[in-house]
Amino acid sequence: MSGVNPSGRLRRLCAGLVAVGLVVTGAVACGSSGSDKDVVVMTHDAFALPDRLLADFTKQTGYTAKIVRNGDAGQLSSVISLTPGRPKGDVVYGIDNTFASRAIDAGALDAYVPAAAAGGAARYAIDGSDQLTAIDRGDVCVDVDNAWFGAHHLAPPTSLADLTQPQYKNLTVTMDPATSSPGMAFLLATIVAYPGTGWQDYWRQLKSNGVQVVSGWEDAYNREFSGGDGKGLRPIVISYASSPAANPATAALPNTCFAQTEYAGVLRGARNADGARKWIDFMLSPQVQAAVPGSMYVYPVQQGIAVPAGWPPEPAAPATMPSAQIDKNRESWQQQWRSVMGR
Repeated sequence: MSGVNPSGRLRRLCAGLVAVGLVVTGAVACGSSGSDKDVVVMTHDAFALPDRLLADFTKQTGYTAKIVRNGDAGQLSSVISLTPGRPKGDVVYGIDNTFASRAIDAGALDAYVPAAAAGGAARYAIDGSDQLTAIDRGDVCVDVDNAWFGAHHLAPPTSLADLTQPQYKNLTVTMDPATSSPGMAFLLATIVAYPGTGWQDYWRQLKSNGVQVVSGWEDAYNREFSGGDGKGLRPIVISYASSPAANPATAALPNTCFAQTEYAGVLRGARNADGARKWIDFMLSPQVQAAVPGSMYVYPVQQGIAVPAGWPPEPAAPATMPSAQIDKNRESWQQQWRSVMGR
């Protein structure tokens, strides 16, 4: 799921990985530096794996993972797409199905299909592409702060339509679909729910009802959302079906969700292409697949991997859209959205 941690307690987990030789940095400019034993991993801000697993990667391959964060998954895809053949790293992890075609069309990736993909990841392959491998999946949904609604004696919303009702005025925060993958997924959910020009009318109603738009999930959930770290003022946020696993006072609305898959790919022109391929193999290994739910609150793509006990059930029928349709319309939909929202 856009690889976003629903809890501030976990989103900085990687800081502790320095102890096992993992270098963590947020500076894109230095992403291409490192020794021949480094694998530079371009990823989003919410990347997190236990330090024991990063140590295992080094033991198994002889390479050390050097993590370079690039904001939200939408921003990550832009960074990758702007430097085809001249990458700031060796491998990318965290591009999702709403932005995948941007990196593919830019020629920023090399073909690689790991043998392990046959164990489940292949089910989520991008149509006609062998350049991205599915690593994890999730569902972007409307989440609510049940504690806030209880304290204010107001029933929480239960549907997309409810967000436009006057009792929920000034209560919702979402993300810009041009910079945020959960924001883009939410836009797609509304396009599926309100086809034709109906989704534009829906967004006009959201705007009139005081929806707040921020650049990324971090700002929305951990600053503006009342159930996040910052204890903001808005009790309705766009997040994930799995977010309540980390924040039990919240709930996801299952009939508002859009299915999201995150991918990894070898960057064309990578200094360490062998290490990049080994990183993708590693991300599909049983030990990593078993760790991604607890580390990044996403579901594994490989079959036979259990999620932690007590996780909320997956939505029965999240909205979906073929990647080719997203690719064909994404830019025009974003432009229409900006026109509606006056941005």
